[in-house]
Amino acid sequence: MRSMRPSGAEFLRSRLEIGQLMTMRMRKLIGTVLLLVMITVYTLLAMIVAVTLEVNTTSEWVELAYYVVAGLLWVVPAAWIIWWMSRDDEG
Repeated sequence: MRSMRPSGAEFLRSRLEIGQLMTMRMRKLIGTVLLLVMITVYTLLAMIVAVTLEVNTTSEWVELAYYVVAGLLWVVPAAWIIWWMSRDDEG
């Protein structure tokens, strides 16, 4: 008599059909690491751009505008990563 529990291959095939191999827990782990790496790389790039463009030698308004834009721009990719992390498990 065959058990009701699917074999490993059947389970994997069903997960592949759904297109969801990662659990929410795994997505949160990967997403947290991605966020840390993305924010680190982004801050370094924003700093390099500020030094290259010599933002501190421009007017105070240009400098303020740069830092406002640079300070908020990281939110877009971070929001996408957080959205991806918080999706419900399917299947």
